[in-house]
Amino acid sequence: MFTGFQNIPKIPELKRRLLVTFLLLLVYRIGVHVPTPGIDGIALKHIFDEQAAKGTLFAMMDMFGGGALHEFSVFALGIMPYITASIILQLLTVVVPYLEKLSKEGEAGRKQITKYTRYGSVIITIVQGFGLAIALERMTAPGGAPVVLASGWSFRIMTVITLAAGTAFIMWLGEQITERGIGNGISLIIFAGIVARMPVAMIQVIEHLKTGTMSFFLLIFVVTFMVAVVGAIIFMERSQRRLPVQYAKRIVGRKVLGGGSTYLPLKLNTAGVIPPIFASSLMMFPATIEQFVKVPWIQSVLQALGPATMLHQVVYVALIVFFCYFYTAVTFNPIDVADGMKKYGGYIPGIRPGKRTAEFIDRVLTRVTFGGAMYLSAVCVLPSILIYNLNMPFYFGGTALLIVVGVALDTIAQMESHLITRHYDGFMKGKKFKGRR
Repeated sequence: MFTGFQNIPKIPELKRRLLVTFLLLLVYRIGVHVPTPGIDGIALKHIFDEQAAKGTLFAMMDMFGGGALHEFSVFALGIMPYITASIILQLLTVVVPYLEKLSKEGEAGRKQITKYTRYGSVIITIVQGFGLAIALERMTAPGGAPVVLASGWSFRIMTVITLAAGTAFIMWLGEQITERGIGNGISLIIFAGIVARMPVAMIQVIEHLKTGTMSFFLLIFVVTFMVAVVGAIIFMERSQRRLPVQYAKRIVGRKVLGGGSTYLPLKLNTAGVIPPIFASSLMMFPATIEQFVKVPWIQSVLQALGPATMLHQVVYVALIVFFCYFYTAVTFNPIDVADGMKKYGGYIPGIRPGKRTAEFIDRVLTRVTFGGAMYLSAVCVLPSILIYNLNMPFYFGGTALLIVVGVALDTIAQMESHLITRHYDGFMKGKKFKGRR
């Protein structure tokens, strides 16, 4: 693997792409610390520290924004509006015939859907920015100090314009990284925001070692456990069930076309990180509502769904399993796959082409998805077990870890493709490094 990294400087294009990616991510991280006007930053930090401890939606938005919401910078909403718009467009593709037609028109259709996604992102940003501005006007710090220095429509309009411009700029940065850099720009921006918190976690560990609340042997165990979990995630993300596909030979004129065998890969985790994101969002609603609704019986019900309760974990796992099957059904259509195979003379040995093939693929995919759902559930429940049951001093696991490992796999796979294309060895001798896709 080290030989593969040593070959990177030998390829000018790859070196240039890596430099562009690094500089654009640096611009993003600088923008995270540019504050939005009209806010008392100190008072706001106290409030968001409290929100993070209670596990509200603000904590999740802050995680994906790399701390931008905590600072209430111009990038406070981060890339979440774009992700939301992308998911909505992807779901609408299944039910809206026009969008479904666009998705099948190749590059031209993809560009049109991307344009609609941008418009949707701006609309979502305006709605979220306006709601956030009103919420900030009603907030006060623990000492009673107001968060907003001068409330009113001027503050609301300025906040909406600032946040919309910040989100649009992040979208542009992501597109530039995808086009001129290496890897998927949007994913790398989320990756950079999550990884930026690692130094804080390391400082916390050092402080616990100094105070004696964590022993050195416990630290060795924790590090070993973390490496094992990351290795397990890499293994599961690359796991797939391969269905053998045989193609019959066709005679066209005097030529014999087709023939041969291949396989249809069914990924263990077809839905990616979408199910944990959906499930986490829904599970954070009770803690968020609790901050604004002070009715006693409603608060008692919401507290029963708190992060430290067993009911919370059971409902969380059930939601992850549901969204795994739901999103897999939306993005993977066995009937289309079977029809495509039949059109080009392909068939699964022992299975009749057409309807029987679609039923067989659906049955296998259902079983594979169950394994993927259990894997996602285990990783996402891991942080709660470590923090509330084993008193882990920092957050490890969950959606953030899945995103970090997945984006790293995809980026390294793209880097290796540049190396192999130019006749250099990849990162693994004798094998090609594979990302999630």
